Amino acid sequence: MGILKRKWMSAAGALVLGISIAAGGGNAMAGEKYKDIVNVAHRGASGYAPEHTIASYQMGEKMHGDYIEIDLQMTKDGQLINMHDEKLDRTTDGTGLVRDFTLQQIKQLDAGTWFNEKYPQYADPEYAGLKVPTLEETFQTFGKNKSYYIETKSPDVYPGMEKELLRLINKYHINKEKLLVQSFSPQSLQIMHELDPSIKLVQLLSYKTNANITDAEIGEIKEYAVGVGPNYTYLNREYVQKVVKSGLEIHPYTVNDKETMVKLIDWGVTGMFTNFPDLLHEVKKGR
Repeated sequence: MGILKRKWMSAAGALVLGISIAAGGGNAMAGEKYKDIVNVAHRGASGYAPEHTIASYQMGEKMHGDYIEIDLQMTKDGQLINMHDEKLDRTTDGTGLVRDFTLQQIKQLDAGTWFNEKYPQYADPEYAGLKVPTLEETFQTFGKNKSYYIETKSPDVYPGMEKELLRLINKYHINKEKLLVQSFSPQSLQIMHELDPSIKLVQLLSYKTNANITDAEIGEIKEYAVGVGPNYTYLNREYVQKVVKSGLEIHPYTVNDKETMVKLIDWGVTGMFTNFPDLLHEVKKGR
């Protein structure tokens, strides 16, 4: 089959799917496949607001994100802060490694102005001067019954990160039924599993060519995790089906257009990460 014809058929399938969802409440495909998809607001609604700020998390909530997704780094004085990069440079007006600065020093930084400059179409004067939140402040702001999806970033750089994360989870009585902890590091997840086997874990995966996962790999992951989080770019239907049939959840990252969202749901994913949770919400509603 030619590429154009394949693309057309894929588009036609998506269109039919869209029409059937829009048209019918009782439709099993709309009812089941779509409504149960987990909408993870990636770094908050980070397409619209500065990532990993309280403002971004609040916007993610308003846009029907199911989870607040948080990346963790650790300061020089052992505090867990919400930041994706090991360096301060991209998302603040500071420069250097997080681990070389105390929390007090990081709290002096502006974590919002960069966003206004990079994304003028979504700029808001209120973003200028936003602060880097700690995990503790996030728990205090959103409470124990919010759904959190927390990643241990660079755990090899921050020994003890998992223990401190668990201390805060327990201190704030975070509802572990609504908590997921993810990492690219199997070792970090295994440490979490040993510290508290009741915490649900997700193994992040990164593929640079067509995604493939063996039965042995699935078996190993299932020993400590409830799901996998692969980059969506190289996924295929067979991969998704194999993971789902094994009993694991699959939450690909980071999906920012409706066409791809529809395709992945059609393949059988159980959720996904997006910078635009409002778009995924619209797809789930058949709009």
